[in-house]
Amino acid sequence: MIPEERLEQILQRFQYLEAAMAEGVSGAEIADLAREYSEIKPVAEQITAYRQLLTDLGDAEAMLSDPDMKELAAEEIPQLKAALPAAEEALQLALLPKDAADARPAMLEIRPGTGGDEAALFAGDLLRMYQRYAEARGWKFEIIEEQATELGGIKEVVAHIKGENVFARMKYESGVHRVQRVPVTESGGRIHTSAATVAVLPEAQEVDVQIDPGDIRIDTMRASGAGGQHVNTTDSAVRITHIPTGIMVVSAEKSQHRNREIAMQVLRARLYDLERQRIDGERSADRASQVGSGDRSERIRTYNFPQGRMSDHRINLTLYKLDQILQGDLDEIIDALTADNQARLLAEMGQ
Repeated sequence: MIPEERLEQILQRFQYLEAAMAEGVSGAEIADLAREYSEIKPVAEQITAYRQLLTDLGDAEAMLSDPDMKELAAEEIPQLKAALPAAEEALQLALLPKDAADARPAMLEIRPGTGGDEAALFAGDLLRMYQRYAEARGWKFEIIEEQATELGGIKEVVAHIKGENVFARMKYESGVHRVQRVPVTESGGRIHTSAATVAVLPEAQEVDVQIDPGDIRIDTMRASGAGGQHVNTTDSAVRITHIPTGIMVVSAEKSQHRNREIAMQVLRARLYDLERQRIDGERSADRASQVGSGDRSERIRTYNFPQGRMSDHRINLTLYKLDQILQGDLDEIIDALTADNQARLLAEMGQ
């Protein structure tokens, strides 16, 4: 049972926010109030709906003593009682602690792992899968750094994804993705196993991460690689090294000024993610077992081409619709991962 005192506190806060916004406040303050209001409004609506259901049930039970209303009440009471568990579960989900980064844009990084050329080709397949998923959801997908191989694979790619609740949906993609198929480079028809690593980082603003200029080293250099539109022959490529952590970011667009912007954007995202992992690690001694923990070394998914099968190892989900998944049909997987994570949080809340 959810404590009534907690529900009342949330409703009072919601009413205060409504009144404060109606009275009018300064520009900076209205932005903060509006953000909190948008976060608390769905919770307040669930509380109101839950309370209304309890009120209706109480009224119906009271009507049992009225001979004229007894029959109607006897019909309504079972229906109202049957609706209570779902209403309480919806309220509990609304009350779950929110990931502050869920509504943010995301930085997507894909790199081939074991498997040579085949791993690079698979990394390219993953890139196209996420591009199609972003397109289906109406998100903006911008590749900001890409190194291609001669066979059309990907050595490394960094993309920026903007839209509604991007990180909330994409954060479950972080980890090692494994593919089992006959490579185009294999003449004997043997099935090979290759892998690629995906990292999804919430976009960080300057206010989120304070980077001391003395903590970074910026080098300019000549871009090199296997061709492609993102590789050039001028000394415009920029490498930024964050000395305290050893994190190194390279951007090789045509504009040196733009490269600095991109490299700093990626660096902020990685530092922000590092801090989130540190906090998460303190909160849970078993981070690696949690869905969406962002553990880059965790093998999360297998794409088996001969069987047309995708298996997500974190929740034991297997789907035989590999073609659709690679075309960007990821909602069924992400919805299942989200539901599993919510179940874990509900279990923790009930302890």
